[in-house]
Amino acid sequence: MLLAILRLLFLLAMAGIGLLFGRALAPPEEQLAIPQLPLYMMLAFMGAAVVVIGLDVALRRKNISLVSAVFFGLVVGLVVTILLGPVVDITVWIPEKAREPVKVGIAVITSYLAISLILQTKDDFRFIIPYIEFAKQQKGGRPLLLDTSAVIDGRIADVAETRFLDSPLVVPRFVLTELQAVADSTDRLKRNRGRRGLDILNRLQSMAHVDISIQESPVPAQAGDGVDQRLVAMAASVSGRIVTNDFNLNKVAKVSGIEVINLNDLANALKPAFLPGETVEVTVIKPGQEGGQGVGYLEDGTMIVVEDGEKSIGQAVTITVTSVLPTSAGRIIFGRIEPLQEGQNRRRPGGGSPR
Repeated sequence: MLLAILRLLFLLAMAGIGLLFGRALAPPEEQLAIPQLPLYMMLAFMGAAVVVIGLDVALRRKNISLVSAVFFGLVVGLVVTILLGPVVDITVWIPEKAREPVKVGIAVITSYLAISLILQTKDDFRFIIPYIEFAKQQKGGRPLLLDTSAVIDGRIADVAETRFLDSPLVVPRFVLTELQAVADSTDRLKRNRGRRGLDILNRLQSMAHVDISIQESPVPAQAGDGVDQRLVAMAASVSGRIVTNDFNLNKVAKVSGIEVINLNDLANALKPAFLPGETVEVTVIKPGQEGGQGVGYLEDGTMIVVEDGEKSIGQAVTITVTSVLPTSAGRIIFGRIEPLQEGQNRRRPGGGSPR
């Protein structure tokens, strides 16, 4: 809306300038009226304004470094021309009629050289004039770029609901496109996963305390690039971090120097810690791999292997923790069934408070 108002004001301003310019060129006796010349000049300036607006609309992806280089180059050319103008005026071997064209030539040459120099040495140019580059201000911490797997997983919404996140969440447009393709799949399982991901996005957008946006990638896609490559490139461009459950994307991003937040690692880190000697209640649901063992699970999915627990399948028992084995999938707790002794700590399933 603001751009539309700005373009309309620009068009009206150009029409007024054209009218004033035409009246200035008109003979004195015609300046009080609206003769043909001012009208033609007004239409010409309006046509030029339409061309400029058309180019502005057509070139949606503008390069700020290119615009800055052109602007700074024109300023350098103008300054050099102003400084050398008096020198040209006092140079006797330059004809008086040729002095103005010489000044215009100096302005064109110096502007071209300045623009070319800045574009070719823009990285070194920042060291010469360090304040010419401005950093984009971001709300909160560095943005978190959501991968398709993280959106479908859904636990990111649970984490966001706890107000634990203070960084803005960013869903790249190509991730949303992939999610829509999965939701439109002919495979029922994939279709359900895609629809679940879209529901998770709607849930995140409905949280007033969550800053979530869908953004286009500032890095143009290269031929053959997949979603993972584009996500890594976008994270590097916006100095963001990637939230994912994808093991391969996790490795590729780390090799590329991009920070990754793996929801599985986060979930494992938040599981309650058990020490040998503590007791916990668990329901034995199936036999273990070794003879006589029973296996049960806590509410958070932690596996508990019960020695001599095969005979207690289907029963809730109290075990004493003997050891804890960390694995890539989480912790495995080993314990044995013992009567609760006085002074021992009993842990409820799911990491409840000792009692």
